[in-house]
Amino acid sequence: MAQKVKLSTIAETLGLSTATVSLALRDSPLVATLTRDKIKEQARALGYIYNRRAASLRTSRSGIIGVVVHDIMNPFYGEILKAIEAELDRDKQTFILSNHYDSVDKQRDFIETLLQLGGDGVIMSPAIGTPPEDIQLAEDNGMPAILIARSIEGLDVPIFRGDDAYGISLATNHLIGLGHRCIAMVGGTDQTSTGRDRYQGYVNALRKANIEVDPELRIPGPRSKQGGFEAAVHLLSLPQKPTAVVCWNDLVAIGMMNGIARAGLVPGVDISVTGYDDLEEASIATPALTTVWNGQADVGRSAARALLDKLSGSHEPDGIHLIKPEMRIRQSTGPLRVTA
Repeated sequence: MAQKVKLSTIAETLGLSTATVSLALRDSPLVATLTRDKIKEQARALGYIYNRRAASLRTSRSGIIGVVVHDIMNPFYGEILKAIEAELDRDKQTFILSNHYDSVDKQRDFIETLLQLGGDGVIMSPAIGTPPEDIQLAEDNGMPAILIARSIEGLDVPIFRGDDAYGISLATNHLIGLGHRCIAMVGGTDQTSTGRDRYQGYVNALRKANIEVDPELRIPGPRSKQGGFEAAVHLLSLPQKPTAVVCWNDLVAIGMMNGIARAGLVPGVDISVTGYDDLEEASIATPALTTVWNGQADVGRSAARALLDKLSGSHEPDGIHLIKPEMRIRQSTGPLRVTA
């Protein structure tokens, strides 16, 4: 077997000290940029591979961050992850990604694997039913955790997410302001803090406007376009059809608009629809979707920065840090149509 290329080999070929080569390969500012580039070029030419395990023994840091979310196929998480990656890249950190699909066991296995690998920290949108003890296990073993999107009661760690109750109240109040009073809510679950908060924002807005909360107009569960489409079929079969729908997210809203259109009605004219998250697809949907910007990039960037600060000795205050949502009004909502 061929021998591994050593730091001393690179140092000898360039006439430099091993310490200088080591610092350069770790992007230390103590080594001039031109020298760093020259050393890295020589390392690539010789086939040198940085030994992260050996380095972690010296520094007690592996440079590995774990990130676990519900499902990367959801563009909401994609936008958060993009911001996390950009922030970690600036600190030369590598992240390992896992989808838990709301399986506590799968999430637990990932956290245990991270601990075995010597992960420096973990950023997570916890699975439904996650006990605080699972996250405390990471904390107690020197691997700090930052939560995103969802909260867990009884846990003292920084949590970054949008203000869901306020955001849904913005959407509901927008529809009320257009004259709608028969307003449905589609999607979400009371099993998550996000679901509970968004439904409460919807209820609070209706009650403030003296509109009765009709349980028939709530369809919990859907989180996808298919779910939104199927919910539209159900709502349009009701004796008292809603004139407007507040959707859990943009995917549900787009599916809802497709279902409305399939029934021969016009979204934004016959039935108003709002989404949530302001994904890229929202502005180019037909019609363009009225939605709520939920600060995904801010959530990802803030969570990554908080973890890096914690690893460097700073400490972001524990508890919930809320990003304030904003309305994005487009063509999928319109005034209540008065029929003779």
